[in-house]
Amino acid sequence: MAKIEIFDPAMCCATGVCGPSVDLELTRVASAIFSMQQKGIDISRYNLGSEPEPFVTNQKVNELLMEKGPECLPVILVDGEVAKMEDYPTNEEFAKWTGVKVEEMVQEKPKKKLNITLNSIN
Repeated sequence: MAKIEIFDPAMCCATGVCGPSVDLELTRVASAIFSMQQKGIDISRYNLGSEPEPFVTNQKVNELLMEKGPECLPVILVDGEVAKMEDYPTNEEFAKWTGVKVEEMVQEKPKKKLNITLNSIN
């Protein structure tokens, strides 16, 4: 089974829901990662702003940063080899690397509806 490591640029959070607007791409990636982790896939994610050590200790990522600067981020390693950089993997790429079906990476919306009755106060 593939080991995936994602080296993110410096950002406040990896979910895409912080800040003035929602980043749908980061939300998609966070959801796919969560789904894969729930299936036992070995996937790690590092943030340059809060976890600089992996960027220094991983020789390939360190060399890319020295050569290209932080513009090369995100860098995605699959089994220790650079599989993609400067953009996040698509769900199809995640599926190819892990064997998890694309449909299994998408979080389903709750099927149960919530009924609320409000009583007015006169």
